[in-house]
Amino acid sequence: MDATTTTEGQTVYVSREEGDTGSKGPFFVVYSDEDHENRFGYLCGNCERVDNAMDTMGRIECNVCGNVRKPTEWDAAHE
Repeated sequence: MDATTTTEGQTVYVSREEGDTGSKGPFFVVYSDEDHENRFGYLCGNCERVDNAMDTMGRIECNVCGNVRKPTEWDAAHE
C-alpha cells in the first residue's frame, strides 16, 4: 500500500489493487489505516488526489480534474 497525505494533513493508504475504472484514469480505494479496516474513500488515478465526491447512485467525480466513474446503480426512471 502506498501512503499519501490529504489536504488536511491526514495520512491515508492507497490500495492500487482495488479500484474502479474512470473516464480519465482509475479510482483506487483508500483506507485510513494500514490494516485495510477503515475505508476512507477513493484516490483519482489521473491526478493522484483524494478530493472527490460520490453521489447516491455510486457515481464518483474528481473535484480536481473531472475524472468520472459511471454510476454503479441505475434506474430507468432517471432517463
